[in-house]
Amino acid sequence: MQLIDPSHPFYRPLWIRLLVVGSCTAWTAVEAYARQPFWAVITGAAAVYSAYMLLFTYKPAPETPAAPPSSDSNGPEQP
Repeated sequence: MQLIDPSHPFYRPLWIRLLVVGSCTAWTAVEAYARQPFWAVITGAAAVYSAYMLLFTYKPAPETPAAPPSSDSNGPEQP
């Protein structure tokens, strides 16, 4: 089961992938500082999983080239 779809266009920019991993890591630190080991482990696992999916195994989807404009003769005729 895949929780993060790394082929989604949302994850193409590197800064977004780093922001997701960084926010999970920061929240792990908040939970550890608050002495909540259960939630620290849960958010830590989310940080590790997101780092693995978005940084280590990330392969960008190939960009599809834009189709050239068609020379359709169905439009209004020009003199």
